[in-house]
Amino acid sequence: MSKTGNKITFYEEKNFQGRHYDCDCDCADLHTYLNRCNSIRVEGGTWVVYERPNFAGHMYILPQGEYSEYQRWLGINDRLSSCRAIHLSSGTQYKLQFFDKGDFSGQMYETTQDCPSVMEQFHMREIHSCKVLEGAWIFYELPNYRGRQYLLDKKEYRKPIDWGAASPAVQSFRRIVE
Repeated sequence: MSKTGNKITFYEEKNFQGRHYDCDCDCADLHTYLNRCNSIRVEGGTWVVYERPNFAGHMYILPQGEYSEYQRWLGINDRLSSCRAIHLSSGTQYKLQFFDKGDFSGQMYETTQDCPSVMEQFHMREIHSCKVLEGAWIFYELPNYRGRQYLLDKKEYRKPIDWGAASPAVQSFRRIVE
């Protein structure tokens, strides 16, 4: 385990078999070590893994745990190319403001809790802008924490492209907790 407590192990085969690579820091190109990734063990911290090198493409946020095949982390294939640890301070507070229009206009909502269905809880289909006031959050394209994921750190996001999305489709969100 690293000094920071972050550790992730990537395996080429399902069920933690085949060649593997242990990682305790950000890695911009996993292809240096592995051809593909079919299973992962997160032994410390929370990690973001990306389908393309240099922290690009689809992202998947993985808390500590075992992922015996890529479907377990909601992956669409066995291609992962980069990763980075999410650094959270202990005792983190959580607060999110989001808006039904861009540039922080329209109706504003505020929460400190996870939301499995934006439609059911807030009666809206899309989030067009937001402010992460405390903590780190994950936006999901679909209800019940499914679909494309977007990591949001503490800052302001004037439009969906600011958090990496092509559209304002956000149907659920949750806090990243250690």
